[in-house]
Amino acid sequence: MSRVYNFSAGPSMLPLTVLEKAQKELTSYHGSGMSVMELSHRSGLFTDIITEAEQLLRELMQIPDNYKVLFIQGGASQQFAMVPMNLLVHSKKADYIHTGSWSKKAIQEAKKFGDIRVVASSEDKNFSYIPKVDASMIDPEADYVHITTNNTIEGTVYNELPDTGNVPLVADMSSNILSEVIDVSKFGIIYAGAQKNLGPAGLTVVIIRDDLIGNATDTCPTMLDYKTHSESGSLYNTPPTFAVYMAKLVFEWIKSLGGLKEMEEINREKAKKLYDYIEASDLFVSPINPADRSLMNIPFVTKDSDKEIEAAFVKEAQAAGLETLKGHRSVGGMRASIYNAMPVEGVDALVAFMKEFEEKHK
Repeated sequence: MSRVYNFSAGPSMLPLTVLEKAQKELTSYHGSGMSVMELSHRSGLFTDIITEAEQLLRELMQIPDNYKVLFIQGGASQQFAMVPMNLLVHSKKADYIHTGSWSKKAIQEAKKFGDIRVVASSEDKNFSYIPKVDASMIDPEADYVHITTNNTIEGTVYNELPDTGNVPLVADMSSNILSEVIDVSKFGIIYAGAQKNLGPAGLTVVIIRDDLIGNATDTCPTMLDYKTHSESGSLYNTPPTFAVYMAKLVFEWIKSLGGLKEMEEINREKAKKLYDYIEASDLFVSPINPADRSLMNIPFVTKDSDKEIEAAFVKEAQAAGLETLKGHRSVGGMRASIYNAMPVEGVDALVAFMKEFEEKHK
């Protein structure tokens, strides 16, 4: 069958050219007679893959030399524990900003390891906005401040980072990493599950400032210590080799488009097309504060929150080759995740379908 436009929040669609290159190299990588999935992670071929992947990511994000790039496993959810286990070592206090489902889980996990304070929350309005935070709200003794830069379920994004003073800023960037230009030097740690913008599920990327490595307590498990992965070049144990390879191909694809500046322009164009239609629509509405709307995850509902019409929309969209538009079970409605790999044509097809559907349900 032909390819569909997959609006899943993750695992999400991958660039077709990346899939085709992986398909071409699947059975014999670089004439080795072996798939990447069969290569030893200690082999020269895989060493080249993981080295090139790091170099490409450093180039794309302009990562400073005093940051390590780690390719590990466990997803962003494992980082909810790794961050406090490695950073809650001085005051054993941390400040968190609560903006949705994933920050809630991060907060719950961190409370097992220290004194966690929620300094701001948007729960009062169903996480439909990003709360403002200034330096006066941050505990200067905190070991770090944690944010979720893009809220996959709720559809909000930080367009302005909180001022945390001298306290390291830690960010779960799973659903918007590589979608736009960012200044890595403003963060102590950036972590991201791969299955949205980086590649297939199974890989987690951690970008960590050197001074935040090597501070874990003696009771921290070896595999949860950033120092373990930093000192071994992400090869302490067998890494997710195929996922690293796929991420390298994705990085190459982004570079071929011109880099993050060009990627951001494409993403803003896609999001504008969809938001503009929703704003003009008599049937659909965005529940998110306009200033805080995500470029990656766009939730929308019918103006009367008609569950039957929304169910019909999702069903008919699927039949039209527009997959996984049902909103997360915790918020309902619909959601279009338009990560880097979603082409402009996919958003055009969605908008055309929404117009046609609205005409039928006037």
